[in-house]
Amino acid sequence: MTVRRTPKRLGLNRVDRIPNLAAMPTLCIRYKINPNQLSDFEEYARNWPKPIERCGGKLIGYFLPTKLAGQTDSALALIDFPSLSAYEEYRRRLMEDPEVRQNVAHAERSGCILVEDRSFLQWVGPHGAS
Repeated sequence: MTVRRTPKRLGLNRVDRIPNLAAMPTLCIRYKINPNQLSDFEEYARNWPKPIERCGGKLIGYFLPTKLAGQTDSALALIDFPSLSAYEEYRRRLMEDPEVRQNVAHAERSGCILVEDRSFLQWVGPHGAS
């Protein structure tokens, strides 16, 4: 008998990790980036995990474009929050964090981010879940 397991993206099994995941908002940040400054954006993305966790978010990940398919000027970040009020507290704490200010200033100087668009997503759940 073969047992199929759902692949774990980034090593996280979201269903096991959080029982009421459907109620948890996920911040989706869509970036239009300068493809000639990809290394600067990658450095910017690599500098975010610790401040995000320290300020109250749960980073799912940053995703960079590839040359295999699709746009080469789009990147994505996904961050979970237990509630919208937790997100508001996160934003307040981010503004006070010196490491965050330094990272944002680096991105602004390099010109790697052209447009940043934020929205919230809600997880639907695995196919066939009741």
